[in-house]
Amino acid sequence: MPGAPTVFVDTNVLVYADDAAEPVRQRQAVAWLDALWARRCGRLSTQVLNEFYVVTTRKIKRPLAQGDARARVRRYQLWQPWQIDHQTVETAWGVEARFGLNYWDALVAAAAMHSGAGVLLTEDLQHQQQLDALRIVNPFLMPPAELFPDEA
Repeated sequence: MPGAPTVFVDTNVLVYADDAAEPVRQRQAVAWLDALWARRCGRLSTQVLNEFYVVTTRKIKRPLAQGDARARVRRYQLWQPWQIDHQTVETAWGVEARFGLNYWDALVAAAAMHSGAGVLLTEDLQHQQQLDALRIVNPFLMPPAELFPDEA
């Protein structure tokens, strides 16, 4: 949808959408993902997709079958995953140093920045924190209608 901000989605949001052991978070994550699909404004990275596959097939209470996890990864290919390259790593090192993030979170933030996202949807960083032009939104503290108020 025109005017909708581009939203980069971290692994934890994707995982909760498929984690039936966490029904409240699952509903919230699904609501966010549905809103992003409807607006065609979701983005992610190869790092996020690889983490999603490992976590959902091995680390949650009720793991997904590998085939189901692979199907989801294939579907998220429509979100034009950012490929982690050397420039993204350089940006991540800068984000790590300037904002005091751990490297893996800094790499997610750097990929979000390079993909042109204005929002990073994650529970791993401080809600409403600004990393340069990137705004952190915790999907479990804010519903999609607050990010897309003109469409609610």
